[in-house]
Amino acid sequence: MKEIKYIKGDATSPQAKGPKIIGHICNDLGGWGKGFVLAISKRWIEPEKEYRQWHRERAKNDFELGNIQIIQVSTDTYVANMIGQRGMKTGSNGAPIRYGAVDKCLEKLQNEAEKLGASVHLPRIGCGLAGGKWSKIEPLIISRLVEKNIVTIVYDFD
Repeated sequence: MKEIKYIKGDATSPQAKGPKIIGHICNDLGGWGKGFVLAISKRWIEPEKEYRQWHRERAKNDFELGNIQIIQVSTDTYVANMIGQRGMKTGSNGAPIRYGAVDKCLEKLQNEAEKLGASVHLPRIGCGLAGGKWSKIEPLIISRLVEKNIVTIVYDFD
């Protein structure tokens, strides 16, 4: 059985040949400024710019939980902005992570990866500021990506 490959390193510097998609979780409020997005913004301006525009024009587009946005940042590298987080703070409704939305995002990511013939590169999505548990996220990644024969690498930053 195929498995997620875990490596130490930086998910913004994917370790693979061929097309690559770097996936990460975004909130549904248009906020971009803490967590993994800072590492993305250090390398490329397009993902933040596109995310903010997507949010700004949300009345006319599909900006909502469970949807993704694919941004090409180099000839063979893409960033997937995945809306899997309701708000930004833990409150009476619990942590901001929304596992159902993450699952929908991963299903869409699978489709994009298949179209591009791409591998998928992730930090431990949803487990930082979103407050999610890896024990709930990992099975979603396995069912949506790994079991569909998408090479999937998860990075633990040193």
